[in-house]
Amino acid sequence: MKQKKWRRLLEYATFRCLIAGIWILPVRFQRVLAWSLATLMCRVLPRKLTRYDIAFENIRTSFGDEYSDEQVDGIIFGMWQHLLRLVCEIVQFPRKVSCNNIYEVVQFRNKDLVIQSLCSGRPVIMLSGHFGNWETSVATFGMFGFPMGVVARTLDNPYLDAWFRNFRESTGHVMIDKTGGGEEMQDRLQNGQHLALLSDQDPGARGVFVNFFGRPAATYKSIGILALRYDAIICVGYSIRLPDESHSSGWVKYELGCEAVIDSRDYSSRNAVIEMTQDYTAALERAIRRAPEQYFWVHRRWKTKQPEKKTLRRAG
Repeated sequence: MKQKKWRRLLEYATFRCLIAGIWILPVRFQRVLAWSLATLMCRVLPRKLTRYDIAFENIRTSFGDEYSDEQVDGIIFGMWQHLLRLVCEIVQFPRKVSCNNIYEVVQFRNKDLVIQSLCSGRPVIMLSGHFGNWETSVATFGMFGFPMGVVARTLDNPYLDAWFRNFRESTGHVMIDKTGGGEEMQDRLQNGQHLALLSDQDPGARGVFVNFFGRPAATYKSIGILALRYDAIICVGYSIRLPDESHSSGWVKYELGCEAVIDSRDYSSRNAVIEMTQDYTAALERAIRRAPEQYFWVHRRWKTKQPEKKTLRRAG
């Protein structure tokens, strides 16, 4: 028990040392580090270790012949660059971004649709995926006075978990443990409050199968069930980093956009949950197509296979 505690403390101490360096790191050095990490992951380390082949297969199958092999390799290289920069941006966000300069850092797309939903008096479920900078996206809503219950898995290391909890709650949000937090989620929706969660993970056989990049993917059905039960609106959003040459703020700039607003009142058939799940999954796909290098392609999104339909054969 003590050994585990000391190991976790060592992990946390290492993490805080890295944060201390990242805290003061200029953007140009972030780019150099990100390029170096991507080179290590794609050109040096064994592909099995970095899940390169999984990412390559996911991209190739998702986009077909839209990209050449060289372009697919470039997307994977860009993915690793993006992930390192994402960590740097999360660390620096509290120091770099405030209500005074938010419009220098963020440009909005379909903002009015989201504001209308959040001010409708009905609960809103903000959905995204492991795409772009999902952490700063949620933080921005908190800065504008829209607190949410942020649904996420509790980290195994309690010290690291406390750091991320503090970051997410510093702008007014409340953390909800993904495991066992169903009752709290229902309470918030019943009281007209909002939720924020990522919807692109494989739930296993418990999910429903809908198309994601042209392939059946097991997807959480609980989101559609909650939306129908509590008269909620689903907003599918994203926060992508814009090209560095597109701005001169001295830091980075994001496009914070809403890809679709899905009103649960528009679904009344007995397949409403599946239809709603397909619609928000398709919206997330459209968002990812805007910047595929900012999606986490190494995730086994299509791991669970759709069971084959059995046909009964009439005897005789």
